[in-house]
Amino acid sequence: MEAKQRVKLSQWDALMLEGLRAYGWSDDELLQRVRERNLPEDHSIYEFDYQALAEFAAADPELFESAVKDGYIIKYNTLGGLRSWIAVAYGLEPVVVRDPGQEMVIAELTEAQKERLESVISFGWAIHEDAAKPGVYRMEPIQR
Repeated sequence: MEAKQRVKLSQWDALMLEGLRAYGWSDDELLQRVRERNLPEDHSIYEFDYQALAEFAAADPELFESAVKDGYIIKYNTLGGLRSWIAVAYGLEPVVVRDPGQEMVIAELTEAQKERLESVISFGWAIHEDAAKPGVYRMEPIQR
């Protein structure tokens, strides 16, 4: 039996989805709230427009439901977007290094958090554990 391929979401749609997940709703409740447009107003630094996510979900409900229930892959990550995803999904504030040739995002993650991040991070990124600091990971572009 073939494994179901995860859908691809834009970095922004993935961030909005994680913003809604932070409310602790079940997948079914999240899907229902998006369908009914019964969504909160976001007052975070991101100012997510959850109604835009509802428009996306209405345009392709099967894709959106699959992203919620089966997981997703982000189409393209940036340094700032990766930092933001970790902040929104895990409530952590990772370190972003923007020095030319040394670009990376550094975060202390549990094994489960690292595994989930590995499942969503876009192609072109590698995750390395700091040998001197177990649980501290560097997310780096494969090519610089």
